[in-house]
Amino acid sequence: MLNWIRIRNLALIEATDVEFGAGFNVITGETGAGKSVLLSTVALLLGARADKGLIRSGTTRCEIAAEIKLRTTEEIAGALDNASIIFDPEEKLIQLRRVITKSQTRNFINDTPVTLNTLKTIGSFLVDIHGANEHQSLLSRSRQLLILDRYAEIGPLLKKCVGFYAELRDLTQTRDDVLGKLPSPVEVEHLRMIVDEISKVAPEIGEDDSLNRRHTLAANARTIIEITTQSAAMLNDSESAVAEQLSAVYRKLQELPEPPEELLERCARLNEDVAELASDLDSYGSNIELNDADFMELEERMSAVQRLKRRYGPGIGNVLEALADAEQRIDAFNNAEKLREQFDHDERCLHEKLLKQARKLSKERQLAAKQLSQAAIERLNKLGFPQCGFEIAFSEIEPGLRGMDQIEIMFSANRGEALQPLRNVASSGEISRVMLALKTVIADADAVPVLIFDEIDVNIGGKTAVVVGDELKKLATAHQVLAISHLPQVAAKADCHFMVDKKVVDERTFSHIKLLNNQERQAELARMLGGSVAAGQHAAELLQND
Repeated sequence: MLNWIRIRNLALIEATDVEFGAGFNVITGETGAGKSVLLSTVALLLGARADKGLIRSGTTRCEIAAEIKLRTTEEIAGALDNASIIFDPEEKLIQLRRVITKSQTRNFINDTPVTLNTLKTIGSFLVDIHGANEHQSLLSRSRQLLILDRYAEIGPLLKKCVGFYAELRDLTQTRDDVLGKLPSPVEVEHLRMIVDEISKVAPEIGEDDSLNRRHTLAANARTIIEITTQSAAMLNDSESAVAEQLSAVYRKLQELPEPPEELLERCARLNEDVAELASDLDSYGSNIELNDADFMELEERMSAVQRLKRRYGPGIGNVLEALADAEQRIDAFNNAEKLREQFDHDERCLHEKLLKQARKLSKERQLAAKQLSQAAIERLNKLGFPQCGFEIAFSEIEPGLRGMDQIEIMFSANRGEALQPLRNVASSGEISRVMLALKTVIADADAVPVLIFDEIDVNIGGKTAVVVGDELKKLATAHQVLAISHLPQVAAKADCHFMVDKKVVDERTFSHIKLLNNQERQAELARMLGGSVAAGQHAAELLQND
């Protein structure tokens, strides 16, 4: 339900906070008092474009906000998650806020900044406004289909249809991607050259590093051998070798009166280490090869690997990926006909499944459409259309996400008139009453928590006005209903009655919105009835009868 609305500097309203009640809320007031400002506020919060002219004269900033408590989070949860909006599913509260200045407009949902499109998307789950030029969703074929589906309670059937369509769409995308990448005969020849070139060299991961190390050693072989030989001699083979010096130190230590065993042992270990190091240097140097033929072969291998890296690299991994890609594309080209046949077969199978499911869906919809039409006619008869016609026409379209049905609500307000699409024959007041009839019929299945009717009672009166009030009150048992009304018979049925009035203070016009108590409510109903003494008595009777 719409818990509250806050308005600051919007049109004639300087500042107001309105707390709505559960059930049926009615808003009345003199023509031009500012009732439409409330409707404009809700429309703006649902994503209507902000006209800077709405900012109250003499101010630079307008702020509006509202809080709505959801009936269920099942449908809206995905949209909130996609928009990264913080939401507590336990509290089920959504706060909408817009700040409008002369230069920009900022939008927020639960204090998260959002785009206007996001505001519209989330708003569509929260409030339905039914009135002239405001969210006349009933004229949309897709909206009509959604209403029928909710009434028919065909969620499982529809879910299967959506699943088959998604599979078919993914298959089509995959087919287009695969077949779209098939090479031409000329490209295949080039790919074969790539495979031949890389396969002849057959590089391995890490081979380039290994070749570089070997080449560095081979290119510096003479220098390495000279250095290792000289170093080994310095350690062990020359007259001044380190090993000979250590031996001399060992002998000197033994001349001490009490030679320290620890020092003697360390000296002996050093001598052993030096001898081992000299041996390792000899071994390292002796393993360096100076074979010219092997060196040339090594350079040729390095050149071949480097050439592949320049063409397909930068690394050997990239070269091998190019090889695999070329082989895969050649294989796809060679098996193109089989691929097409397989895709065609899979597509036919999925299309048959989708078509079969769509037919089941259509059958259930058509059964539900007859029941919904009959129930709607019964409601419309009470709402001032005693001789109306109402029917849901089906036309078949290509099976898709929501099946194979396109529907159109056909309507005739009077006997003898041919049924025509609702958008072509209904006035705004008639559309509102048709929507009221449908909303009453499908109230339990509709998840939108708040319904707003703008002057649904236009051009009606008498008993029909009483029935409209009764229907709105009945609808308010499943939804919160807000209605802007000029009829006392309707206003008397409300659970909460708000009045909008306009006053001039210091040459400035101000609109105010007030929740009426019983005495004030009777006075407002009397005004709506004409303001006479008899009108006051009639107002009291209306409230008493309610």
